[in-house]
Amino acid sequence: MTRALVARGEAGDPRVVRRSILACAVRFAILVALMSAGPGGAAGADPPYAATFGAVALPRLGRGIHHQCRSADHQLRDRQLDERLGSGGGVDAEWSRIPTAGMSVALTFDCGGNDAGVPAILSALDHANVPATFFVTGRWAEIYPASTRAIAARYPVGNHTYSHPHLSQLADADVEGEIRQGASTLARMSGADAHPLFRFPYGESDARTIAVVNRLGYGGIRWTVDTLGWQGSTRDQSVDTVVARVVANLRPGAIVLMHVGAAEDGTTLDAAALTRVIAEVRARGYEFATLRDFFW
Repeated sequence: MTRALVARGEAGDPRVVRRSILACAVRFAILVALMSAGPGGAAGADPPYAATFGAVALPRLGRGIHHQCRSADHQLRDRQLDERLGSGGGVDAEWSRIPTAGMSVALTFDCGGNDAGVPAILSALDHANVPATFFVTGRWAEIYPASTRAIAARYPVGNHTYSHPHLSQLADADVEGEIRQGASTLARMSGADAHPLFRFPYGESDARTIAVVNRLGYGGIRWTVDTLGWQGSTRDQSVDTVVARVVANLRPGAIVLMHVGAAEDGTTLDAAALTRVIAEVRARGYEFATLRDFFW
């Protein structure tokens, strides 16, 4: 499966990280010199052995250097993460918090009902310059293509299946079908690749379904706190309760679950509470991060 990695190298010996960075810098300087000289030593010559990497044509040697550095860095982070989690935590487990000891919190929004709160949520995030991660079902993307594109253009998106079923009640082949269809639909509607982020509908998972998700290259992302804003005012929720639940569950690496849609009573409590949530989290010394800052 796709490994879940620590992005900032907070664990382990920082001297090892600095040496790795220095080594990569030296290799990159060599690469720049090679590219400037060309294969025959003449500046500006087109290397016949160029390979496309993103939008840049690099010699295969340079591409190999890039991957060598990236691979070494990722392996170091894997070791650091495994040491911190111990033998019982493993990278194949579901995550209820991001792997950091720093003062980072991840806001996540599920998109599976309607899109009533999307304009207010995007406006609040943009106004406060706060990142977030959205989990989108394929069916939601088809019904609300404009909202899907607006979200994917600004923020990372994760796979939330195609139709939001109870995966633990499905056979392995059907679980895989839901995940693949969700990913392909999201890519078709927005151009976004959801890997490696996946969230189980209803938060329902077991060892079998987690194994299927892992096999398809995803890590399961749960949450530290559910605001319960999706329940609406008629079920005794309010803007105040949304804010209070987030504040009460703040801790390093907390993942906050919110929803973009309206509750059955038509209220959009998560959207209405978002500006206050952001202010309260920041007032307690936390910063915001996307899940892609820590998992890729």
